[in-house]
Amino acid sequence: MKKLSAILGLMIFTLFSQNSFAKCEVTLTGNDQMQFDLKKIEVPGSCKKFKINLKHSGKLTKQVMGHNVVISKTEDMTEITQKAMAVGIKGDYVPKDSKVLAASKLVGGGEHTTLSVDIGKFKKGEKYTFFCSFPGHYALMKGDFLIK
Repeated sequence: MKKLSAILGLMIFTLFSQNSFAKCEVTLTGNDQMQFDLKKIEVPGSCKKFKINLKHSGKLTKQVMGHNVVISKTEDMTEITQKAMAVGIKGDYVPKDSKVLAASKLVGGGEHTTLSVDIGKFKKGEKYTFFCSFPGHYALMKGDFLIK
């Protein structure tokens, strides 16, 4: 009976640890060459919140080479980036629009910020994109945001 109890306990611990300790965080780095170091962010389906730590590894200021991270449905990215220009740097180039599912503040060289993403806004199987909405950056600074 003791052996069965130990085996059952180990099985429960293994199941618990696989689901509860999913990595619900990633570090995304942008640089002065308008590049992110990741082209894809995969979010485990067990995460309720997901944290993106955005780091700017360059030296240029946010007025010249600012970076943020915005997440939307892939089909909405172009519309959001067009509206971002009108918002300007004071609004971190993020329009107040329901199509923006998550967005960080704008950071310059040597700065960092953290974005907490509510995964409840996303559906498995939908196509989402993360991108920098600073004017012109989205052409190079983007990738797939996937819910697994």
